[in-house]
Amino acid sequence: MSDKFQIDGHKLSYHPQRVATLLDAQQSWQAARDLYPLYVEISPVGACNHRCTFCAVDYIGYQPVRFEEATLIQRIEEMGALGVKSIMFAGEGEPLLHKGISRIAAATKAAGVDVAFTSNATVLPKDFIDLALPQTAWFKASINAATAATYAQIHQTAAEDFSKAIDHLKRMVAARNAQRLDTVIGAQILLLPENRAEIEQLATICRDEIGLDYLVVKPYSQHRFSLTQTYAEQRYDDLAALDERLARFNSDRFSLIFRRHTMEKMAETTLPYSRCRATPMLWAYVMADGRVFSCSAYLLDDRFALGNLQQDSFQALWQGEKRQENWRFVRDKLDIQQCRRNCRMDEVNRYLHRLLEEPPLHVNFI
Repeated sequence: MSDKFQIDGHKLSYHPQRVATLLDAQQSWQAARDLYPLYVEISPVGACNHRCTFCAVDYIGYQPVRFEEATLIQRIEEMGALGVKSIMFAGEGEPLLHKGISRIAAATKAAGVDVAFTSNATVLPKDFIDLALPQTAWFKASINAATAATYAQIHQTAAEDFSKAIDHLKRMVAARNAQRLDTVIGAQILLLPENRAEIEQLATICRDEIGLDYLVVKPYSQHRFSLTQTYAEQRYDDLAALDERLARFNSDRFSLIFRRHTMEKMAETTLPYSRCRATPMLWAYVMADGRVFSCSAYLLDDRFALGNLQQDSFQALWQGEKRQENWRFVRDKLDIQQCRRNCRMDEVNRYLHRLLEEPPLHVNFI
């Protein structure tokens, strides 16, 4: 199927200088200390207006905390100067609930950092389309059903939120098209027993009614700390027929991205690599209260906590003692067979493993 965005893979190979530095940093803290992440995920607000049945971070508790706007912008400007290339606003809460999110997005782009959002799209600040959307590389809405009833059941919200999300996305697409912006606008659905029969209907809505650029169909992955265990035994063995049916939705203007590769990996009993080489190197997660973690699969785990941006600069945390301890722990002690399956850095780790541990024969014959 069409995946021109490489959502079911990775794009680290397009950053060869960073990869070369990363390889040197595997055994040297001095090299690792100055290697800043390419990508940071920021949760500007902890509160969420939904209680999705599959929520991976339900254990955090949807705390009504907000990262103070001026401080967050200051930290983001610092990140840009240090080499961070992209920030996705998402996290443990709904990012568009932050009252200053549009100004934050504009400041992020002004700092030379690419902007993206993952949102339920049921909230649309008045200034978002004018101020934030033109600065946004991509906006992805989580829509996990094609009918209001099923949507309300899965998102644990009022049925009318389904139409709100659709209407807000229509407004974004119309503004994007009218202004000829480069912003890519798409949606994603977790493949669950409750919504499996509605995926084709949702694809029709996304392509023909809203005018989105893509719909991603992805598998559920059990977070090791999640309170919810409803889908812990979810399997994706019978993919071929659904894959073939969904292929017909692809066109020059719309991509149906069925993450079959990721679903097939769910059947693996062990990971094909022995170490996580992406953490704490290539990415970071910032919580709404300012705490920084080197991996989103280990939020609230002190072994992955680097400090708090409300008190210290990003540089101080990234070059600090806590990150050095985490670097040593991940390198020498972390049992990745206990990590979350299909984590955000899984494909990156497979790529780095092939570079370091499984190069083909005769690599010098380029």
